[in-house]
Amino acid sequence: MYEQALSHLRKADPVLRKIIRRVGPCKLEPMKNHFAALMDSIVSQQLSVKAAATIYRRFLALYPGRRFPKPADVIATTDEQLRAVGLSRQKLSYIKDLAQKLEHGSIDTRRFQRMSDEEVVDVLTQVKGVGRWTAEMFLIFSLNRLNVLPVDDLGFRKAVKIEYGMSELPEAEQLNKIAQSWHPYCSIATWYLWASLDNVPAAAS
Repeated sequence: MYEQALSHLRKADPVLRKIIRRVGPCKLEPMKNHFAALMDSIVSQQLSVKAAATIYRRFLALYPGRRFPKPADVIATTDEQLRAVGLSRQKLSYIKDLAQKLEHGSIDTRRFQRMSDEEVVDVLTQVKGVGRWTAEMFLIFSLNRLNVLPVDDLGFRKAVKIEYGMSELPEAEQLNKIAQSWHPYCSIATWYLWASLDNVPAAAS
């Protein structure tokens, strides 16, 4: 499904051409459950991939028989139960706020398909604990938006530093300059740079 994007990136950037050859097919598959995708991003904030996966697995175990809980289920879960799986008080407040906004309709994810990337970011950042990075991960891993460039993502910056032979982590201005030739497939280019580190964000799982 990404062949057109790969053809463009191979021609546009010799560095990416080598990475694409090394990594192989793009395995970016959108998460259709929007609540699950946002929960995953919130849980994984400022944690290693391993630690986030452990907490996420314990969280899901609170809801046996379900592939993923509904917002109403999370609202009904006590703070003590959520704290027991390893969620901080801060993250607990974030996921409760997210669940309440989805359950009560102040955020309707069905409308996202008709919104621009920036409009989606504006809506999601109304949720406690959801900043631009989390919203951008949602755009890439849930809505499958193809032209997102997460200039604040540390893993992406590290990969660019390594692959483009930089002495320091690149700033937004440098990243935007490098990415000029990637448009309209910045998300795919970013995924390959993450994959070059074997460190795709937890939101991809």
